[in-house]
Amino acid sequence: MWKPRLVALDLDGTLVGPGDAIPSVAVAAVRDAAAAGAHVVIATGRGWHSTRHHVDTLGLRHGPHVTSNGAVLVRYPPVRVDELTTFDPGPVIERVLARRPQCIVAVEEVGQGYLVSRPFPEGELGPHFRVVSLERLTSQPATRLVIRDPDASDGEFVTLAADLGMVGVSYSVGTTAWLDIAPAGVNKAAGLASVAAGLGVDAADVLAIGDGRNDIEMLQWAGRGVALAEAPPEVQAIADDVTGPFAEHGTVVELRRWFAAR
Repeated sequence: MWKPRLVALDLDGTLVGPGDAIPSVAVAAVRDAAAAGAHVVIATGRGWHSTRHHVDTLGLRHGPHVTSNGAVLVRYPPVRVDELTTFDPGPVIERVLARRPQCIVAVEEVGQGYLVSRPFPEGELGPHFRVVSLERLTSQPATRLVIRDPDASDGEFVTLAADLGMVGVSYSVGTTAWLDIAPAGVNKAAGLASVAAGLGVDAADVLAIGDGRNDIEMLQWAGRGVALAEAPPEVQAIADDVTGPFAEHGTVVELRRWFAAR
């Protein structure tokens, strides 16, 4: 019988809900999976600075974990960055703002937060940011670039990303007008492949669960890729299965298929 040797879990919309909280039933299911011997790896678009407290809550303190959509691989504790991939954000920022000057721009500061052109809508980026000049945003290599337009739709951003014809980077559009941009070839699947190789686990033995467009490569790469019911149609289409919605603990339902309560 197949059973996951490695479980890769997205955070927002998969484990984490309103109020930046993980439901207690999900915490228990994740801990039971780890207690049963599975390697449980967080694979998130978040930076490490906003991932660490969830790793603590879940009791997954040894890592490794995939953050910044695969650009930063972290072990903890103590914090150790195993891999870090960067790119020059300047050309992309210039092209985006030439098309949509009203967009907000954020560049990740690894382990600290973000440098932003102006504040994001409340609650979207977290409290760890500094407003800086455009020159500062483009002055050094970055692991992650975020483009946001609160007045646009995710469909508009899908079109924008395609029209920009960006080269030398990877990108994904969120469930709002939120564009995540990473170094070329970097995504959650690439990060997880590195993690799995280090642990001696084949992709065929990986269970991955996610709900966003930035999970597509991960769900395709894993031996079993499961999308939540709220995932966009293109995410559900490539998944091996679709579990229930977050409000009905869809992630927990999938985990309990393989790992019983202890």
